[in-house]
This record gives sequence, structure tokens and C-alpha cells, in this order.
Amino acid sequence: MTIAHGLFVLTIGLYIAFEDQLFTKSEAKELVEEQGILLTDDFELSKNESMSAIGDYYHIFALKISERDRQNAIAKIKSADNFKSDNGSIETLMYQSAPDRYFGKKIVQNYATENSFVREYFEPSGREGYAPTFRRISISKTDNELIFEDINE
Repeated sequence: MTIAHGLFVLTIGLYIAFEDQLFTKSEAKELVEEQGILLTDDFELSKNESMSAIGDYYHIFALKISERDRQNAIAKIKSADNFKSDNGSIETLMYQSAPDRYFGKKIVQNYATENSFVREYFEPSGREGYAPTFRRISISKTDNELIFEDINE
């Protein structure tokens, strides 16, 4: 029993230590596609970092995507009913300013900045004291790059 317990603890520790190295392209694709951005061509995972502290978690990765996937993602964001291109009307830091972080409604925000097209997704946790889901996808206006951020505070 003690050996099994020790192996379990060691496995968890190794997973936490090497979590960024074990992150796969298929996991990245799944996270992006959950937000309605489809990737049909091959892509490269060019950056992957995660950080956590008690009660906080931040994960960011960058993908080098094809021009076709970039154009499709931009079209998806721009065709959204709530798309905004006026920086003055964009709710910045939506995850911090949401009126009800625990029991409110799901919010999807689509907008353009000077450098990128952005889709933000916010969903309350449904439980008092538990972090809501906040994810941001940014598509570069000039490069075939997609940046995904997952922020839980």
C-alpha cells in the first residue's frame, strides 16, 4: 500500500512538473474549437506556458496556423452578431467586470483591436467561491498566429 501511494504521489508530482511539455496539439485544437474557431489545416504549437498559484491558474499557448485557417477565424469573429471594432465600446477585462462571477449568464464577446481580432468567452462557475471560465482567443491581423489564454482567478 505504501509503495502504491508513493508511486501515485510521484506520478502527480511529475505530471505537474512536466505539464507544459506534455501538452499536445490535439489538446490545443480542442480548446480552440470549443470557442467555435475551427482549425482544418496543420499548425505548429509555438509556445505553451501555464502558471498556477493557490486559487489562480493561467495558461497561454500560441499556434502558427495556415493563412486559410487565419482568414476563416477572422471571418467567424467578424460575422458574430455582437462584433465590435470600436475600441471605446469594448468591455475590457470582461472576466473581472462581469456582474455575477458565480451565477450569471455565459457571455461571448467578439471585437477587433489595433493588432488582432479577439473572441472572449466567460462562463460563471455556478458555485460560490469557484473561479469562472474565462478564455480569450486572439488572431493576429498581420501574422498567421493564434494566441489562446485561459485565466481563472
